[in-house]
Amino acid sequence: MKHNHHIQSQRSAAMRLPLLVSLLTAMTVLSAPDAKAAGTGVPRVVVNILVDQLRSDYLNAFMPLYGQEGFVRLLHEGRVYTQAEYPHYHPDRASAVATLATGTTPYNHGIVGMKWLNRETLRPVFCVDDAKYAGVQTADATSPSYLGVSTIGDELKVATEGKALVYAIAPYRDAAVLSAGHAADGAVWIDDRTGQWCTSSYYAQSLPTWAAVLNSNGGLNEKLKSTIWKPTNDLVGNFSYFLSGGMKRPFAHKFSGDARFASFKTSGLVNAEVARAATQCLTGSMMGADDVTDYLALTFYAGNINHHTVNENPMELQDTYVRLDQALAQLIQSVEHKVGRGRALFVLTSTGYADEENNDLSKYRIPTGTFDVQRAAGLLNMYFVAVYGQGQYVDSSFGTQIYLNHKLVEQKQINLAEMLERAQDFLLQLTGVKDVYTSSRLLQGAWTPGISRMRGAYNARYSGDIMIEVAPGWHYVNSLTHDNQLVRESYISFPIIFLGEGFKADTVATPVTIDYVAPTLSKAMRIRAPNACSAASLF
Repeated sequence: MKHNHHIQSQRSAAMRLPLLVSLLTAMTVLSAPDAKAAGTGVPRVVVNILVDQLRSDYLNAFMPLYGQEGFVRLLHEGRVYTQAEYPHYHPDRASAVATLATGTTPYNHGIVGMKWLNRETLRPVFCVDDAKYAGVQTADATSPSYLGVSTIGDELKVATEGKALVYAIAPYRDAAVLSAGHAADGAVWIDDRTGQWCTSSYYAQSLPTWAAVLNSNGGLNEKLKSTIWKPTNDLVGNFSYFLSGGMKRPFAHKFSGDARFASFKTSGLVNAEVARAATQCLTGSMMGADDVTDYLALTFYAGNINHHTVNENPMELQDTYVRLDQALAQLIQSVEHKVGRGRALFVLTSTGYADEENNDLSKYRIPTGTFDVQRAAGLLNMYFVAVYGQGQYVDSSFGTQIYLNHKLVEQKQINLAEMLERAQDFLLQLTGVKDVYTSSRLLQGAWTPGISRMRGAYNARYSGDIMIEVAPGWHYVNSLTHDNQLVRESYISFPIIFLGEGFKADTVATPVTIDYVAPTLSKAMRIRAPNACSAASLF
């Protein structure tokens, strides 16, 4: 429990002084938590909301379906940056969460994606796996050990000497842990196998009491036995947006089988569960109970069920946005009920990507093709054999990245920079390749905006030696990682919205990158920005 004995003694002393002297004393000696009591605008709770795959076009198109206390309030009363983007290429959920939490790119924070290749074992590594820390109510051993820098929550813990409460709640393990950071009081998520809310022993040996309540009476496992996902109201069936025909059919989804929890986490229903967990955290903990700012990081979902295309499930996607709106309204109401209207700060943004749709472009005579990364890696090794003699110069490939055998290169005393230049020239000749970025080019090449964004996505410890940029309209496949993705360069529009303490209603069309959120929240809380963050506050 947090205490205010120090400030009370200060106030008692000040009462014995003349009014002017007491005012000057208060202005001089009040700490950040005390300053809130003096009305300087420090929020009691900061709620950082990341919505996986949120898109501005869908958000705005479905506006007639929303209530007044969710998206409508955020857009009308908040400070809205309409043209947000990530400062690095190819964000996925994990890299997006880490960038938002740290205010920097994978180049610094290390989370280059959901998975990457371990150079020693040549096996994929999941971004929050850690055998040293057993799961609590889950079989997954987990920690934020791969996250190489501090987060917003970490800095808040340091600034308040551990007094601030910091929690992260998400449907997914990676999102919960990476948004929580290293010093958080807890990170909780829904286990794919059991449907239980769970955590890692890295944070605690048992679930927070408020989280354990969520698992009582059978938890999600029992609830799904009688759950059928249908449209939340009749309007969802009548409101059409998509050119493909919009509302093709009503739906009624049951959740059964071994994949039922994973499927549920891609449904519109999961957002209500996250909001319920957040409310339980607020009511079941000391969060927002005193003048020390607390921090709550939440992840919601705005993609389609089972990552299907819009053409397959248009009604489901619309209903997901409606239910997301309802969940946000519930969340805002719960927070303001706890701390008071205007005494919380909310920020909402997106992961900045959307699930690709593997459409057959050839029937529309749009230039397309398939680029096989594993085949390209094999051809590259054959080329190296012709140049440098026999040997396995290519260790493996992962996604569109190629990893070289550094031990063999060193053993044969081959100039690595020269070898990478040869690789670049060779791969650029292959059909379907738009560009090739080598580690040498990214670290030492001439600066361009494209190089900068690709460099932001690169990390020397975890990324491959060669990153292939496949041409737009082409599919790339990788038999080792089972990738099959259509490449599209089009920008996914999404907002950054601030609502609450210190932010007046406004709409800003100037483009802004996600790394500005962390320093902005840090300034609002009167703390230092995360240690690898170099961006300035937005206000």
